[in-house]
Amino acid sequence: MLKKILLAATMLGGLYAGQAQADTTLRFVQTNTSDESLAVLNSVIKTFEEQNPGVKIELISIPWDNSFEKFATMVAAGDIPDIAEMPDNWVALYANAGHLENLEPYIAKWDQAGDLNQRALELARKVKDTAYVIPYGFFVKALYYNKKLLNEAGVAEAPKTVDEFMHAAEQVSALPGKFGYCLRGGSGSFNAWAMMGAAANGDNAFFDKEGKSTLDSPGWVAGFQKQIDIYKNGWAPKDSVNWGYKETVAGFYTGTCALLDQDADVLAPTAEHMAPDEYGVVPMPKGANGKSYPVLTYGSWGIMAKSEHKDLAWKFLTLLDSPETDPAWTKAVGALPVFKSAEKDPAYADPKYRAWFDTLADKDAIPTITPAYLPEYSLFAGSTAVKLGQQALLGQITAEDLGKQWADILTKAQQKYLAK
Repeated sequence: MLKKILLAATMLGGLYAGQAQADTTLRFVQTNTSDESLAVLNSVIKTFEEQNPGVKIELISIPWDNSFEKFATMVAAGDIPDIAEMPDNWVALYANAGHLENLEPYIAKWDQAGDLNQRALELARKVKDTAYVIPYGFFVKALYYNKKLLNEAGVAEAPKTVDEFMHAAEQVSALPGKFGYCLRGGSGSFNAWAMMGAAANGDNAFFDKEGKSTLDSPGWVAGFQKQIDIYKNGWAPKDSVNWGYKETVAGFYTGTCALLDQDADVLAPTAEHMAPDEYGVVPMPKGANGKSYPVLTYGSWGIMAKSEHKDLAWKFLTLLDSPETDPAWTKAVGALPVFKSAEKDPAYADPKYRAWFDTLADKDAIPTITPAYLPEYSLFAGSTAVKLGQQALLGQITAEDLGKQWADILTKAQQKYLAK
């Protein structure tokens, strides 16, 4: 199927004027690594190189955990690629620093731009109302649950509310060697804190009208305390204070813990280790006000401003991120499609995908979009928030201390942004 898609995409090559320069190498950094995603990328790269004799794509794959630090080190050392995968919370940092090329002139001439859904373009233009990236897919949090463990713990169904979630986590943790929640205390942990905080707060606004962060308010702090309680009460594995993506996912599919909040990208590895009837996926639990606040993020591609081959880089991106080839990529990484035409793809008829599409359609599921437009947010989410969150889980600081320190950092960043 992928070969057929790529063959169709190859025919689009004639739409681009000019010939590729001989003996040209495009360096391409990407972070969403898995066997499935690398297979798609390598197929697309092969097709592109066949279309453009003399051009080579050098693929540099950086595993997600610690990818922020590794890519930042590359850029600081002047080891800058032509094309880079840009997680949403990197975009503002690199765009405001002048490292990302303005893609608006390219989009204006792109014949597939009209097929992008409006949310994709809206997110692409979060920084200075300018598209410095092209999104390739949406990631929306939903709740995975282990049916067997819930049943053994006497929990009749997947939790629909935060209170039911806490109860289920407690009940499963009473089973020998089992835990309720695959808590993510390491890399990428801020999203879980944000969802729990927003659910308790009944609102996911990170700032008030004056640009002051609300994370130190009683509602947010109450949610942070729930996250701390899960760890303190032993409802999550002790070493989960350091867990990142891989550890939480493995903790779920090995049956170590029963509940996991994650994107659709976890369907593939879970399906490799669990039978379809052993687990399910439901929308994120709702708070006391009847609303949930699942984090919505996106992945994207960008062209680095220092690239000497920008037109060729754009040509590659529009092969990789096109209605013909992007669906293969989004399926591999578990993202929801950004092209309107791709939403009718039969692959998304899998019942487990309903949790994400139901979330997007539910008026009481309010997407939480983190303030990734702030240049300081990458460092905050990638490092500072993780370290402070770990201190809170370990009892070194209180939930109030955590909210205050996070709020102070984000307030300074927001007011600096507003001043500009």
